[in-house]
Amino acid sequence: MENVGEQVVCLIAYHLLFAMFVWSYWKTIFTLPMNPSKEFHLSYAEKELLEREPRGEAHQEVLRRAAKDLPIYTRTMSGAIRYCDRCQLIKPDRCHHCSVCDKCILKMDHHCPWVNNCVGFSNYKFFLLFLAYSLLYCLFIAATDLQYFIKFWTNGLPDTQAKFHIMFLFFAAAMFSVSLSSLFGYHCWLVSKNKSTLEAFRSPVFRHGTDKNGFSLGFSKNMRQVFGDEKKYWLLPIFSSLGDGCSFPTCLVNQDPEQASTPAGLNSTSKNPENHPFPAKPLRESQSHLLTDSQSWTGSSTNPGKGKAGMSNPALTMENET
Repeated sequence: MENVGEQVVCLIAYHLLFAMFVWSYWKTIFTLPMNPSKEFHLSYAEKELLEREPRGEAHQEVLRRAAKDLPIYTRTMSGAIRYCDRCQLIKPDRCHHCSVCDKCILKMDHHCPWVNNCVGFSNYKFFLLFLAYSLLYCLFIAATDLQYFIKFWTNGLPDTQAKFHIMFLFFAAAMFSVSLSSLFGYHCWLVSKNKSTLEAFRSPVFRHGTDKNGFSLGFSKNMRQVFGDEKKYWLLPIFSSLGDGCSFPTCLVNQDPEQASTPAGLNSTSKNPENHPFPAKPLRESQSHLLTDSQSWTGSSTNPGKGKAGMSNPALTMENET
């Protein structure tokens, strides 16, 4: 490049994209996946009961008692409360056990070997930004190298070893752009549907049955679930996702009639991933932030006993999932 203005613009754009790429990649790698809080772990006495009693109704009763005040609305394929034998805890909604990390991960998407970390609630936004900035970085390199790549094939470059570097750089950037665009596009689709990779392959099961769109609230609200309400943080690898990772709003389609009429699937807007308070009723009324503008609710004061999730289904059977 001989034009000074063009050189300045390209240098600024290159280093800006490179800095954002490295920042988001660093945050994806070194952000620890969040694990279920202590409310989901069985007490010592409950663990003793599970170990002492034969599998059957005794196990079911222990898990029902332990889960009665927890905001849990998904079940196993057989309708059982989701329980992890290895971690000895009741799994929150959208939580799965990672065989590589050997622990339960909140809103687990997948274990990524490229970042040597689980992608879940705590770092999913960082992972998306990593894909976005790496794609833009590769596209920028391919675009700025294209004119010299063309000159290479038309013998317009000096006959030095540098021209082979130009050819290799263009091919590498172009190939990574193709692979990253497909992966980034797929995760954009997942965000628009409020799904994880695991949920895309196996739909979540609620008490009313399987519902592949059970957590979808519409495109705008699905985006805010991951990126948060403050748009100034959307493009920065700073944690701004809504909720606490343990409970999530649902679309409440075909809602189980046994569940409380309080907005049972609603989520907290807390930005602090370390805060996990759970009340006696399914979820706090303040957790209706995402749905208050489009849903109306009836009071649940007439049936306070129904406000406890997981209490009123004696047909539940316990099934161990890891």
